[in-house]
Amino acid sequence: MYLTHLDCPRCGREHASDQLQNLCECGSPLLARYDLPAVAKAVTPERFPLRPADLWRYRELLPVGDPRHVTTLGEGWTPLLRAPAYGAEIGITDLMIKDEGLIPTGSFKARGAAVGVSRARELGVERIAMPTNGNAGSAWATYAARAGMGATIVMPLEAPGICRRECVAAGADLRLVDGLISDAGRRVAELIAESNGTIFDAGTLREPYRLEGKKTMGYEIVEQLGWQVPDVIIYPTGGGVGLIGIHKAMHELRELGWVGDKLPRLVAVQSTGCAPIVRAFAAGADRAEPWEDAHTVAFGITVPAPLGDELILAALRESSGTAVAVDDADLLADLREFAGREGLLLCPEGAACLTAARQLRAGGWIRAGERVVVLNTGAGLKYPDTVDVSGVPVLA
Repeated sequence: MYLTHLDCPRCGREHASDQLQNLCECGSPLLARYDLPAVAKAVTPERFPLRPADLWRYRELLPVGDPRHVTTLGEGWTPLLRAPAYGAEIGITDLMIKDEGLIPTGSFKARGAAVGVSRARELGVERIAMPTNGNAGSAWATYAARAGMGATIVMPLEAPGICRRECVAAGADLRLVDGLISDAGRRVAELIAESNGTIFDAGTLREPYRLEGKKTMGYEIVEQLGWQVPDVIIYPTGGGVGLIGIHKAMHELRELGWVGDKLPRLVAVQSTGCAPIVRAFAAGADRAEPWEDAHTVAFGITVPAPLGDELILAALRESSGTAVAVDDADLLADLREFAGREGLLLCPEGAACLTAARQLRAGGWIRAGERVVVLNTGAGLKYPDTVDVSGVPVLA
């Protein structure tokens, strides 16, 4: 294993990677670091096509040492699909969709769960607990069951019903709260405090390895483009782990010498009903203030106070990126328009990225001829209410 240590991006303190870790003492999430020169000597990009088509093809850059602890359902290596019809309509002729809806449990959350559960298993964890807006709970409950580990999942009542059913089917201890993910987080904190160390906190960015699974989206995009980076990557941002992970992946790839100095401009997409990152980015702030009365149909990005706000904002600024808030009515219209033109039903969070792409191209931030990758982070079938069928005629 090439994992060397964990470090704190806020205070710079190093932490041991062979022990269970949550946040740094200063309150910041921790980041996994690797001996990248040794990785570059051990493997080259030409080797990856010879390996299985899952995220574990990048095993030298992942934190699990003993393959016996790898917990997998075949996650990763999702398709990167061209969208020529919709792209031509909005003026982005090289528009591509990274479709995470085909991954186990129907969302990109399976990447973080696979790596996070595998590393937790390797370090001796027997039960995890986490708050969730739905998909992460489904994924972590499923992978915990696969690993023989217990899971306590707390989610809002308004979370997608299919996620609740997935957790129950996986045998998780599911608890519901009448509120937001921040309310679920407070309940998880109480449960962990009462557990006397028997429950491990696997909440978003509260352990360092979920991010390592999410960063593989960045590796895959680059490999699928022939080890070239796109000009722009657009990502729906709630907790922001995937955006932080993709940013981390790009820097690792550059340090390995597998890509050049030019890196993609990252775009964080939020809803006008919950846009703490957009507001902080526009204000030039390093931290985001909690968003009051958060609500959006794109439930996965309803995160009023993301723990990784500093890391998200830093990734946007370091990549010369931006942050955009879109309206629910617009994203639902784009969801339907895209499905009609390209034959792919996106999740509302993915559709929000299309709306952002359209608006950024209209405003000139995305330039003619640029290659743009949009992340569709989940299967549209998990959100049946985004398509209105009330007007469909019933034949006599």
